[in-house]
Amino acid sequence: MMGTAAVAIGTAAAIPGTLVNLAAGGGERDVVKFGHPSGTLRVGAAASQNGGEWKVEKVTMSRSARVLMEGWVRVPSDSF
Repeated sequence: MMGTAAVAIGTAAAIPGTLVNLAAGGGERDVVKFGHPSGTLRVGAAASQNGGEWKVEKVTMSRSARVLMEGWVRVPSDSF
């Protein structure tokens, strides 16, 4: 998931009534966590409405890591 797309999702989730906000459960929220092929992503935003216009003051993003490799290395006893 690209970072710009992720913060756009977090911003949309922070604005009540948007499709993303409704899909995330609706209401006021500042963080949403979703899964993607490489793990999970936690994003959020601080948004406020003033005079009918929304302003985003802050966005946050946190990535999770996945295990890329796990294994064993054989070192012969006469090597050291």
